[in-house]
Amino acid sequence: MSDETLKTTPLHQAHIDAGARMVPFAGYSMPVQYRDGVLKEHLWTREHAGLFDVSHMGQARLRGVSPLSAFEEITPGDFIGLKPGKQRYSVLLNKRGGVIDDLMAARPDDDGLFVVVNGACKDNDFKVIDNELAGQVTIERLEDRALLAVQGPEAAAVIARHLPAAARMVFMDSRAMPGFGTNILISRSGYTGEDGYEISVPASEALRIWELLLEDPRLRPIGLGARDSLRLEAGLPLYGHDVDETVSPIEADLAFAVSVKRRAARDFPGAARIAQELEEGPSRKRVALRILEGAPAREGAEIADEAGAVVGVVTSGGFSPSLSAPIAMGFVPPALAVAGTKLKVIVRGKPQAAEVVAMPFVPHRYVRKL
Repeated sequence: MSDETLKTTPLHQAHIDAGARMVPFAGYSMPVQYRDGVLKEHLWTREHAGLFDVSHMGQARLRGVSPLSAFEEITPGDFIGLKPGKQRYSVLLNKRGGVIDDLMAARPDDDGLFVVVNGACKDNDFKVIDNELAGQVTIERLEDRALLAVQGPEAAAVIARHLPAAARMVFMDSRAMPGFGTNILISRSGYTGEDGYEISVPASEALRIWELLLEDPRLRPIGLGARDSLRLEAGLPLYGHDVDETVSPIEADLAFAVSVKRRAARDFPGAARIAQELEEGPSRKRVALRILEGAPAREGAEIADEAGAVVGVVTSGGFSPSLSAPIAMGFVPPALAVAGTKLKVIVRGKPQAAEVVAMPFVPHRYVRKL
């Protein structure tokens, strides 16, 4: 995609002014790193707090007579039981039980369901929702809003300076409230494994709020490179790499997204396949791999058993700044998915020792209670 056809977020010039290296991502020109580089940005987020521009994501309101029950027709989550002020992770499913996209859906107020989907998938996602739920819900795409994420152990202290009420939120809380001199939607959640917040703001106010937040010396702008290494350490899947329309939530180790109530009802797309996988086990499973020697194993690298037979494929991989070691995620048969299993990854035609380890690589630090 040429620079001329790339979209930009409301913070595009701010990234350039901060020395960001811009790259195409999900149809947008996005910052992959700033002057400090990916390694320092990653470690700063783990130790302090990072500010991310994720305005390329798709934001929308789903409204109707009963948008919560309607949303259950295309997802396996318990949305009828979603309480006001709460958010839930879920997956949009196709008829075969494959994941069309993963998403967040929240009730920050009484205005229907607030949904955030992946930037690269948003046009298709909203088309699917519109087609499947036609006559039940209307979709208002919030193209006039930006999305900022503040992530890291000092995120709550940074946000509390501006929004004292946000400091009283816990993981997966979602609120509509006045903040930064405007109206915001804020959740205590993120994509790094760290404590943090995601804040939806009017696009016209995004630059002012970005600059205001960065007045705090505990906070630095962080690019897509560190966002990817942070989510990899946290064992979080990236759609289009670790998850796609051929992968079920059970195979992807996302069984928690299929609620107990919905498992019993079997009233969601692909329920027969997912129920069978829950009862009998899937044919493959997403696992975490510690690479014990050699170079990092990147996406597409083959995974072999100790005898050398190819048994799977790496879907995400790279160097872990927190562990100072290469790590990866990929799919293998369930019999080889047990922590401690010795495997090999094929990098540039050479087998390298690897071991299945517990996921996540770096413990999550979500604040679930105060």
